[in-house]
Amino acid sequence: MDDLLSEKEQIDQFRSWWSEYGAYVIGGIVIGAGLLFGANRYQANQLQAQLEASVAYETLVVQVVDGDLDAAEATAYELQNSYAKTSYAGQSGLAMARLYMDKNRDQDAADALSAVVDSDADEELRHVARLRLARILLYQDKAQEVVDLLAAQDVDAFAAAYGEVLGDAYTALGQIAEAQDAYQKILLDPLSQGTVDQQLVQWKALDLPQIEAQPESAEGMTAEPELSPAVELIDAADEESAVEDVE
Repeated sequence: MDDLLSEKEQIDQFRSWWSEYGAYVIGGIVIGAGLLFGANRYQANQLQAQLEASVAYETLVVQVVDGDLDAAEATAYELQNSYAKTSYAGQSGLAMARLYMDKNRDQDAADALSAVVDSDADEELRHVARLRLARILLYQDKAQEVVDLLAAQDVDAFAAAYGEVLGDAYTALGQIAEAQDAYQKILLDPLSQGTVDQQLVQWKALDLPQIEAQPESAEGMTAEPELSPAVELIDAADEESAVEDVE
């Protein structure tokens, strides 16, 4: 009998609790289901966008290889605007830069790479764009812009590649000591062997003009003291006296 009463009390307690909190429980379940559905829907949309961007990028690659500039520009525009949050948006900038260089439109190539550098693309992709941009700037005889672009970069994976272009820029600017330092850092870095042609870098270093030794300052040079007029008169009198003695 006591057990039956105990169960009845438990049922009554549950009913009382449910009447007070049941709406919250149902609401939580509904919200949780909605969030789960929304997350799944978001992931599905993201996946769909990635697939569509992948197809568009493959089309762009074919257009770049074929040299079809008008079609490539239209596809790149679609990738960079409709699929800006995918990795293919940044890659389209690299592809267009290559096509522009093939068409001898180096400034357009530089602009395309600058857009990638300033974008929210993957960090490694932005470093690749920065390196290619630096080479184009060097091609355009804008050596100081190359220095401004790369001098503050300190990334191990790109250190050697950046250093070689920096050395070339310093050489173009006539800053031989800085160029020598940039090349030597590459030659002394064992990790640079897989990223740059060390033999070529060594040739560049050997081909640098010799740094001229600084002339000694006037303070360090020993100069004969100038004789004052009074001393010159005394010397002249001594010479005359010596002549008279001989006579």
